[in-house]
Amino acid sequence: MRSVKLAGISVPAIGQGTWYMGEDPARRSAEVAALQQGIELGLSLIDTAEMYAEGGAEEVVGQAMLGRREQVFLVSKVYPHNASQRGLPLACERSLKRLGTDCIDLYLLHWRGQYPLAETVEAFERLREQGKIRRWGVSNFDLDDLHELDNSDCATNQVLYNPAERGIEFDLLPWSQANGLPTMAYCPLAQAGRLLKHPLLAEIAERHGATPAQVSLAWVTRTDGVIAIPKAVNPRHVQLNAGAASLKLSEEDLRAIDQALPAPTRKQRLAMV
Repeated sequence: MRSVKLAGISVPAIGQGTWYMGEDPARRSAEVAALQQGIELGLSLIDTAEMYAEGGAEEVVGQAMLGRREQVFLVSKVYPHNASQRGLPLACERSLKRLGTDCIDLYLLHWRGQYPLAETVEAFERLREQGKIRRWGVSNFDLDDLHELDNSDCATNQVLYNPAERGIEFDLLPWSQANGLPTMAYCPLAQAGRLLKHPLLAEIAERHGATPAQVSLAWVTRTDGVIAIPKAVNPRHVQLNAGAASLKLSEEDLRAIDQALPAPTRKQRLAMV
């Protein structure tokens, strides 16, 4: 499986997302099993957040990591309203407890909020010094936000990115690649998997003996420094996500996608969901 250097560690270019997990107790066992299956298939990066089911997703991840913590690169995110010098360490402790671990590999600011970036960064650095987190990063930051942050210790920027949402390609993604800042792509299949019904992706998938979801994941991770974090609970979908790592799209495929779902020709407002 192709890897990306993230926070000084090689991680798979395709990981596992957990948005909407932990909301229904009846689905808890299936969600835990899906994450564990993904770990076994090499999808060892797991992304979660205190926002997801108000901590419920972190609890699911904690269960999934039992006896497997050393196999997982763990990413979680803090609410902006908790990203103060006082609030961030308290939020981190709550996340650590739900996750059942003593350290988060990568801790992200979920989006910008009321607190100055310098204050949040200082709180992140204190957590790192204490061994509560290994590295920190951001999410939903546009290029001007990264310029304002101006900190080489930022390990990643997690943003919305898929063939139908290409706004970051105008300036944010090129800048990130030029500056060695890995990009984590959330919703790589679009919300609710809307891209899976696109006729072109279906056509490309048929040529490769693949699925539209695999085509989308292969497209998102086609360039260096980009990690996709799709969510899956169905065992077959987990298996297909892992298999997408070996799918290589042709130049013809890429040109067809560019024609049907073109890259931006001017600056766009950063898309968020």
